[in-house]
Amino acid sequence: MTARIIDGKAVAERLRAGLATRIAGLHFRPGLRVVRVGEDPASGVYVRNKDRAALAAGFDSSTIHLPAEARESDLLMLVENLNIDPAVDGILVQLPLPPQIRPEMVIAAIDPAKDVDGFHTVNAGKLVTRQHGLVPCTPKGVMHLLREAGATLRGARAVVLGRSQIVGRPMAQLLLDADCTVTMVHSNTRDLAAECRRAEILVAAVGKPELVRGDWVGEGAIVIDVGINRNAAGKLVGDVAFAEALPRAAAITPVPGGVGPMTIACLLENTLEAALARRGHT
Repeated sequence: MTARIIDGKAVAERLRAGLATRIAGLHFRPGLRVVRVGEDPASGVYVRNKDRAALAAGFDSSTIHLPAEARESDLLMLVENLNIDPAVDGILVQLPLPPQIRPEMVIAAIDPAKDVDGFHTVNAGKLVTRQHGLVPCTPKGVMHLLREAGATLRGARAVVLGRSQIVGRPMAQLLLDADCTVTMVHSNTRDLAAECRRAEILVAAVGKPELVRGDWVGEGAIVIDVGINRNAAGKLVGDVAFAEALPRAAAITPVPGGVGPMTIACLLENTLEAALARRGHT
């Protein structure tokens, strides 16, 4: 058996096309503002990709670029201005931020109704309590990919490797809400390999290149690799040893071309949802 490759680029393209069709039927263009501070090269590439995808789908999207030496107070004032700007439906402050700026202060300052990253504690709380809110983009994208892979979620044994606020914790909550039986594992889990091997759905989001070896993957599992890392040779790899997992998994996402494109597509989906909610639409 060789695993089916889950093409995140194709799924994201279909999602963006659907969003473009919906926006074409509206009497307004949803407004997205991305704030970038400093010159982090990875952030630069990511922001440019976001801008391209947003404009192509019909969003009113632009990036505000502050210098690396910007003060926290400057960024907080900018966020407040975006909060009250009626043309802005979604605000995203690109991480990481320079050391003089506390990301938790910036995230807390964003209007939860415009928090299209889904990081504000109000949105995090809504997710945990099963209320409607804006969901973090990467876990939301993973759910799209699982449906694309034909995963039977109800009752499935799902293992989430990683417990970050950005991916691991919201991912576990979304899987739980989909009626999976969820186990979260991390660096202090005893016999990590055995726990992963039990998974029918394995989501790896720990940020360690090829940590998950082929024999960690149970036969017939669906493997979603959230990690984007450089290995010792400088090659872009995920958290899963892809070639080793291929003969064991039923379906697997590649790196690149798996989860990454879905994160941007779900950012746009969140922006449209925020825009409709602000105007009283469902």
